[in-house]
Amino acid sequence: MPVLILGLNHRTAPLHILERVTVNGDEIEKSLDDLVSRPNITEAVLVSTCNRIEIYVRAERFHGAYEDLRSHLCERSFLTPAELVDHLYVHHDDEVARHLFSVASGLDSAVLGETEILGQVKTAWDRAHRAGTAGPVLNLMFRHALMTGKRARTETAISRKITSVSQAAVALASRRLDGLAGRRVLVLGAGDMAEGMIRLLGELSLESVHIANRTPGKARVLAELAGGTAVDLDDLVDELAHVDVLLTSTGANSLMLDHGDIASVVGRRDGHPLLVIDVAVPRDVDPAVAELEGVTLLDMEDIGAFAREGREGRRREVAHVEAIIEEEVRHFAELRSARAADPLITTLRAEGEAIRLHELDRFRSRLSGLEPAEREAVEALTHGLVAKLLHEPTTVLKKNAGTPKGDRLANAIRDLFDL
Repeated sequence: MPVLILGLNHRTAPLHILERVTVNGDEIEKSLDDLVSRPNITEAVLVSTCNRIEIYVRAERFHGAYEDLRSHLCERSFLTPAELVDHLYVHHDDEVARHLFSVASGLDSAVLGETEILGQVKTAWDRAHRAGTAGPVLNLMFRHALMTGKRARTETAISRKITSVSQAAVALASRRLDGLAGRRVLVLGAGDMAEGMIRLLGELSLESVHIANRTPGKARVLAELAGGTAVDLDDLVDELAHVDVLLTSTGANSLMLDHGDIASVVGRRDGHPLLVIDVAVPRDVDPAVAELEGVTLLDMEDIGAFAREGREGRRREVAHVEAIIEEEVRHFAELRSARAADPLITTLRAEGEAIRLHELDRFRSRLSGLEPAEREAVEALTHGLVAKLLHEPTTVLKKNAGTPKGDRLANAIRDLFDL
């Protein structure tokens, strides 16, 4: 069965398209269930982050699965195929592994060498595993992807300096305000991205840091990381009248702050500027807020531009990471091929063992007079003969599994041994 990926990311689609397609929270499990219910898909893992949405599937038929995937994305986003198709990329078979390994290694991120993506890939795989939509093929691929991503970060310098969206957001805020020392910062959200920003803020000499979230308990826990305070979500708008920076990253599927919310506090700020950095996808803050006087609104597109400025130092490491990826793609292909041949090899060896035992049973009466040591010798002799006879066929099957030659050999083995 072929393996297929259909996706779009920060390179192929503008933010207003990405946020229409992004899947968050409980919707991910519903999407996974929908995907595997379609006729041409047997396994599925969905990776949805602020920079990408990618669906990895084990397919019954390539073209049928492609249509199923595209239909799923169109139905979720309420976009027509014509509106979506120019932003999509598709890979199959070995190219799927190569792409996933690049993603896990941080080469395909807006922030080159990004560290957060490795955890996001693992989370996506864990969700699919719990939902029962990741089977033996995708489990093997994602396990290998995580190993490759860890190896890339251990053996190269691809993840030095600013290598996460959280880091980039805080660094961008610092640049815009000529430093954050003595500033008042409000963080909206309590997920992994928000936690990353909060931990970084805790290392700075801020005047104050406040965390607002739908779950007050989680906000209080994160506030302790930065020596800050939790803010009730109902007080969020009022709090904006007193801060210098708003950093926002929730998993909400709709706006958390609209134009009217922020317009209502602009007059209470006495002309003091407000910097808003929204790294959520879908966005938390209405893009129209950028039109308000005294308010600067930045989003993931700005984060991407900022990150590109600082990636030159890590660009030299790309070739080293790519070499690791190519090596692991080859290893994965060999492992997958060997596993593809395993059921046939197991059956072949079982057939050989069955024949051996049958022949020993036929000669039981003639062997009845043998001493125990002589019986053991006959057992070892017959077992060794079968093993040696099957060694070369099984070795060649493993070596060529997954290739046209391997398919021909497998069919010949089935015919010759009536398997």
